[in-house]
Amino acid sequence: MTPQAESLGREQWPARSFLGGMSEAARTELLRLGTRCRYVPQEILIREGDRSHHVVLLRSGFVKVTARLDNGHEALLAIRVGGDVVGEMAAMDDAPRSATVTACGEVAASIVRESDLRLFLNTHPEAAVAIAGIVAQRLRWANRRRAEFGGYPVKVRLARVLAELAATYGQRVPRGLVICVALTQPELAALTGSAEVTIHKALAELRKDNLITTGYRRTTVLDLARLREVARLGTTVP
Repeated sequence: MTPQAESLGREQWPARSFLGGMSEAARTELLRLGTRCRYVPQEILIREGDRSHHVVLLRSGFVKVTARLDNGHEALLAIRVGGDVVGEMAAMDDAPRSATVTACGEVAASIVRESDLRLFLNTHPEAAVAIAGIVAQRLRWANRRRAEFGGYPVKVRLARVLAELAATYGQRVPRGLVICVALTQPELAALTGSAEVTIHKALAELRKDNLITTGYRRTTVLDLARLREVARLGTTVP
């Protein structure tokens, strides 16, 4: 990757993401520690139950984070995009992986060894505070989603995905929030654990309710509060 491309990648990282929220100096040093790699669609970056302890820094693309429920179903815990870190919990507590991370489309990333990460955090307090906050926030979110996500119908699951993306990665425009993650209908189907034809119907219903508009790999949330109501999340944006 050229310096120009690297710079462009940093500019596109959301400010609320791990990499996007770090200082330039700390971020540059952390990225130098990692080994760059690429993943193809549906390739697994991290598998639930594994004993590996490295972390993966997402440079571009996006992944889904899933976990098995007691009834055998798969629950969608989160979506992570370029700028985010995945695998941080196992690196912190030396326990087995708590979730599976799967590429949704092509993903560019850096793999950082646990030992390198620990040394980096010890010498960069701002990064240590940031990753501690991320772990706490994600653990609360994952616990809630484990308990409730699997039992909801497709429209609710889709609304949850879109509401989460809009709140975390949405870009404000006059009509609402443009989700800055390009998702096709097959990708939405994969993220919600449903059939593409069902996602098509759910999207049509959300459009009919004037909650979203859709275009080519572009979704705009027109009313986040109402979308959260459909998602059974309440109206308060986290």
